[in-house]
Amino acid sequence: MSTSESIQMAGMGDGTSRTCPLPEPEEHQHQPAEHQHQDAVAAPLPQLMNLARYHTQPALTIRTEEPPPLQRVRTVSRSDSTRDRRFDHFKTFSGRLERQLSNLRGVAVDIEPAAADSNSNKMISEEETDDGGGGREVPTADRYFAALEGPELETLRPTEVSVLPEDETWPFLLRFPINAFGMCLGVSSQAMLWKTLQSEPSMAFLHVSPAVNNALWWVSTSLMALISFIYLLKVVFYFEAVRREFHHPIRVNFFFAPWIACLFLVKGMPYPVTDINHVVWYILMAPILFLDLKIYGQWMSGGDRRLSKVATPTNHLAVVGNFVGALLGAKMGLREVPIFFFAVGVVHYLVLFVTLYQRLPTNAQLPKELHPVFFLFIAAPSVASVGWARLCGEFNYAAKILLLHLLFLYMSLVVRINMFRGVRFSLAWWAYTFPMTSVAIATAVYASAVTNVLTRAMAVGLSGVATVTVAGVLVTTVYRAFVRKDLFPNDVSIAVTQRPKAKFGKILAHIRASGDGVKDLVFAVSRHGGSSGSDTNSASESPSPMARGRRRAEP
Repeated sequence: MSTSESIQMAGMGDGTSRTCPLPEPEEHQHQPAEHQHQDAVAAPLPQLMNLARYHTQPALTIRTEEPPPLQRVRTVSRSDSTRDRRFDHFKTFSGRLERQLSNLRGVAVDIEPAAADSNSNKMISEEETDDGGGGREVPTADRYFAALEGPELETLRPTEVSVLPEDETWPFLLRFPINAFGMCLGVSSQAMLWKTLQSEPSMAFLHVSPAVNNALWWVSTSLMALISFIYLLKVVFYFEAVRREFHHPIRVNFFFAPWIACLFLVKGMPYPVTDINHVVWYILMAPILFLDLKIYGQWMSGGDRRLSKVATPTNHLAVVGNFVGALLGAKMGLREVPIFFFAVGVVHYLVLFVTLYQRLPTNAQLPKELHPVFFLFIAAPSVASVGWARLCGEFNYAAKILLLHLLFLYMSLVVRINMFRGVRFSLAWWAYTFPMTSVAIATAVYASAVTNVLTRAMAVGLSGVATVTVAGVLVTTVYRAFVRKDLFPNDVSIAVTQRPKAKFGKILAHIRASGDGVKDLVFAVSRHGGSSGSDTNSASESPSPMARGRRRAEP
């Protein structure tokens, strides 16, 4: 059965398409007039290649004139041969699942990269693959500190090369960080605050409606479900990125945030907590226990993740979970196990507090963008004071000591208001919300134990400040996410190479493979002034292989 196939070139730039039949072999030249007319107007193959040259990433559509049951259309995308495969190192399936689905649909065919690709691009790609985790290894803590800078080690240093492409926007899941759960902490703690204002005897004069707690709880639950679903997709499709976040010296603390937020949601439920089955508490505290064993063990055993080296205010998240669990367990009627978590939290909070006060890692001031997380200093003692009061059944002296201690820390931060001016917005702003809400809850409980005008006024004032702060940060977050669309930039903190690799090495590899001269090398070095001094000195002392070849050729 004779078939005729045509190639349709779909231009991506101007949206037009031109169809040119393939030239017929000599044995098929004796055909009807319509076929001869088609051969007469057909463009020769060189002209066809010139025509395709002016279109970016054309698509080849091969149509076969066969009976309808056997007719098929295959689309071969030229972009498949030149697409950036560096994202595959972070994909759970390394792109294999996508190819299998495409083959099952029969609409796409993967073709091998063109043989005309330059050796320089291949060399750079292979080097980045080797450094980017081809062996499924993650960078060490020292490597994170050496390659990253910024308030939360989220910015790549100018002398470093990213594993992923820096000149394009990454997939959304790769840009969605674990610290997005900070939003859940802030909103869910508000549901717990308004339930406290509704139930505490000292706040009865406010006449808080239960509808406020119900609305905030459902909003918090919806936000928690949305963020959890998105991050679960990241775990499924980009597990390597999640793995790198878990080994990040600062990001690892935010893995406590989902479970703390869930504890807040259980504590802030519209109906009494005593009606909840104890199994729920054990399920939520099991991940916190696992993370405690992992993180506290690293703090104690030393190495590149010892506490004196990785200590930042975000480490308080690794302590707060124990106090929140003890508070909820005591409200649910448990006794011994909540005391165990409270004891673990108190001991490690004291060690962390002293370490942060001394600033042992660098003795340097925290970056300005990280100043909001100073409020995490008051998160642990505020939850601990209420937790100890629930365990003992009364707001005794130990609980009062913790409360008065956090009030002093709170005032010491408020009087330094200039320290928080001009801070660029980021997800770190949610560090304001959760601790301030915890202080308001602690003062409301304290007002029930020590009832007077001062304690009530303090509880109402701190509750109002916490509510306004959460509302302002939430509105700003929505504005940056949906209007400016810059809330989730490329998360370069997970794109760190395993070994130090300066930009100069990348330029040198490109020039050596492309065959350019030494003058181009000097020009490239002058353009990339941010290169490390060690690489520059080594390049100036050691000539390139091309230069050595030229010297040998000279008489």
